Amino acid sequence: MAISVTGLGPPAEAPAPLDNAPAPALVPETAPAETGSPAEPSAHHRAPANRRRGLASRWLHGPGWRRWLSPVLLLALWQLASSTGVVSAQKVPPPATVWSTAVHLVTTDTAAYGTLQGAMAASLVRMAIGFSIGATAAVLLAMAAGLSRFGEYALDPPMQMLRTLPLFGLVPVFIVWFGIGQLPKVLLIALAASVPLYLNVYAGIRSVDGRFAELSRVLGLGRLDFVRHVVLPGALPQALVGLRQSLGAAWLALVVAEQLNVSNGLGFMISQATQFLQNDVIFVVLLVYTVLGLCTDALVRVMERRALVWRRGLLG
Repeated sequence: MAISVTGLGPPAEAPAPLDNAPAPALVPETAPAETGSPAEPSAHHRAPANRRRGLASRWLHGPGWRRWLSPVLLLALWQLASSTGVVSAQKVPPPATVWSTAVHLVTTDTAAYGTLQGAMAASLVRMAIGFSIGATAAVLLAMAAGLSRFGEYALDPPMQMLRTLPLFGLVPVFIVWFGIGQLPKVLLIALAASVPLYLNVYAGIRSVDGRFAELSRVLGLGRLDFVRHVVLPGALPQALVGLRQSLGAAWLALVVAEQLNVSNGLGFMISQATQFLQNDVIFVVLLVYTVLGLCTDALVRVMERRALVWRRGLLG
């Protein structure tokens, strides 16, 4: 009987495979995908179509068009109330009459009003100049009052006093001071736009957490870098709220300003239509104001979504 001891003698050879044993299966390698196939369009040709589909998808699934549903519904209810006689057509003209009047004002240069687009252009110029002056002054004053105690004591009380002044009460004062030219009109719009924006920017600056100031001192940030990278981003949400409010106040001030001896503009059209008892013209101008206000508010909302992409609110 032979005994095999491990580690003694030459190693045993592996047994030879049987003739009828199946060959080991080989896993086939994945062939690289062919690029540039003529049957598949290239990425350069697919990009414009994908971009168009992306824009259409964002518009359909975005909130922009949904915000126009309620104004369209109000127009439909207005037309229904006029058609059924619930609202008198003499007091409140139906939307069809207002639309025909708007088309007439756009296509006809009347002696009393001019054209609607000409009046709109004149009002937009006044609005742009006045709002630019008011918004710039408001931001500078809010930063000066919000970043220092001396600025708060020197600037905030006069701004709070100015906030309580009635806009109509300043009209005769501005006429005495600045005459009846363009300057008092622009200053009225600037004043109306500056107060809401100042209040919100000032509140936004003061709402920045004080621990960020301590952290900036630890990191060695200078005064300018601290304002640029900490204060302004922290105050931006409140500032955008103030921007929406100041735009609304500026549109209201524009109506008041264009009652002061003007020969063009949307407010001038309202004044002329009031003298001739043309309610349809008045409603056309009022609808133009509402559309312009809605458009400017939508512009601020776009700015808010782009600037505050990091913020998630209650509804996302």
